[in-house]
Amino acid sequence: MKIYVITGHAKSGKTTFGNILRDKLKEYGYKPCVMQITSPLYHYAEDYFEWDSRQDEKPREFLQKFGIEIIKEKLHKDKFLINRLEEDIEILSNFFNCFIITDARFKKELTELKEKYKDVVTIKLERTNYDDELSEEERSHVTEIEVDKINNVKYLVQNNSFKDLKEYAEMIISKEEDDII
Repeated sequence: MKIYVITGHAKSGKTTFGNILRDKLKEYGYKPCVMQITSPLYHYAEDYFEWDSRQDEKPREFLQKFGIEIIKEKLHKDKFLINRLEEDIEILSNFFNCFIITDARFKKELTELKEKYKDVVTIKLERTNYDDELSEEERSHVTEIEVDKINNVKYLVQNNSFKDLKEYAEMIISKEEDDII
């Protein structure tokens, strides 16, 4: 089972690239599943705080506060999200043969996944000269700062256009596809 882990700053194209990767993997005959480490936070926002994912922008401030200030710092549950992700992978591996995680933000997340699974492909997206529309407070949040510390990745993807993302996805899969079980 191969796991693709995508990291990058806000609005660098992680989700878009993950979906392109999924579609390309399907073309190769694989059963890929796109996942997010932060899925539980989105479920909390929708189920208990009336956030509507179809109408509202991503609740970035809520996700950052809930994930970092409450779960990690106040409750000292550093591995809560990664543990939930690993449980989901275990269950869903009965239906999918590769996974694409589109929102890694911490070096520790990549390390944990590499320790747990033998075939992890790390990808970092960069999008230069792009207005991410984040406030200074959001841009200086640990979830943005930590991305800069992730440098030891297998593939560095420059997001200059949708076409480039498709070409990178094709290149990565062609190099990796022999190893997918």
